[in-house]
Amino acid sequence: MRAMRIEALGQELAMAEVAVPVPGPGEVLVRVRACGLNFADTLMVAGRYQERPALPFAPGIEVCGTVAARGPGVVAPGEGVRVAGLCGAGGLADYVVLPAAGCAPVPEAMSDEAAAGFLVAYGTSHIALAELARLRPGETLLVTGAAGGVGLTAVELGALMGARVLAVARGEEKRAVAAGAGAQATFDAGADIAAEVKALGGADVVYQTVGGAVFEAALAAARPGARVLPIGFAGGEVPRVPANRLLVKNQTVIGFYFGAWVRMHPAAARGSLEALMAWHGMGRLRPHVGHVLPLAAANEGLRLLRERAATGKVVVRIE
Repeated sequence: MRAMRIEALGQELAMAEVAVPVPGPGEVLVRVRACGLNFADTLMVAGRYQERPALPFAPGIEVCGTVAARGPGVVAPGEGVRVAGLCGAGGLADYVVLPAAGCAPVPEAMSDEAAAGFLVAYGTSHIALAELARLRPGETLLVTGAAGGVGLTAVELGALMGARVLAVARGEEKRAVAAGAGAQATFDAGADIAAEVKALGGADVVYQTVGGAVFEAALAAARPGARVLPIGFAGGEVPRVPANRLLVKNQTVIGFYFGAWVRMHPAAARGSLEALMAWHGMGRLRPHVGHVLPLAAANEGLRLLRERAATGKVVVRIE
C-alpha cells in the first residue's frame, strides 16, 4: 500500500510502498478514504509532540474509511461499514489499523471529509467546554485562533451552548469565518485584545489555542472566577501563567490533552461523540473543511497548518 511517511524527524513526508498492516485482537483494518490533519501532526513530524511514534511513520491521527478486515474477537463494526476513528499515527496511508471499540459509524449524510476532521476538533472543544470548563448559557467565551480547525468548533459549540462568543483571528477573512460560525464579536490578533474584551465585560471562559502574547492578552481579559483552557500553542511560544494573578482573581487554569483524556474516560468520550453526532444529524453543526488535498500533497497540508494559513480543517483525500 501507499503511505506518506518520514524517515527522520524534521524531514518532509515522502511516498513509500509498505506492507498492509494486519489487525490484531480487538482491532479492525480500515481502507482510508480521508485523513484529517491537525496541528499535532506538525509537531509529531518535528519530534516536538508528547507522543513520538517509532520511525519511520506516517502521520495522521484521525481518519474516515471502510472496514476491510476484522481482527480476532471483533464482532462489530462489520466489514464494509464506514467508520471514523483515532489511530495515533498512520492515517496518511491506504490502510490503517484502528481499535474496534473506538470506531464510530459515520452517518450517510456526513461526507468522508467532514467525518475525517470531526473527532479531534469537535471532541476537543465539546469536552473542554462542557465537561471541564462547565460553560453555562449567558456566559462569555473568548476563543483565540478562532478560525482554525479546533478554534472554529469552539466558536460553533459555544454559541450552540448559549454563550456569548468573542473570537480572535488574524485578518478579515478569518474573522468573517468565525462570525459565520456564531461569534458575536471578532477581534484581530494584532489588536489590543485585553482592552477590547474588557470593554465588553471580560470573559468567563478562555479557550486558548495560540500561546505567546495572545494568551497573555486573553488572560488579562478574563473576569474574576474565569476558567482558562490552554488548548494549544500554534504561535510557537508556550506562555508562563502568573500564579499571583490566578490567586487574586480566583481564576482556574485547566489543562486538557484530548488523547489522554479519551483514554482515561472512554465512557464520557463516547457520550460526547454521541451528542455531537446527534447535533450534526439535526443540522446544528456544520463542519468547515477549508482544504481538501490528495495524498501526494500532504506536505502542503502540514505547511498550511504550520503557517496558520488554513481556516477550519485540512483534510487529505486518499483515492
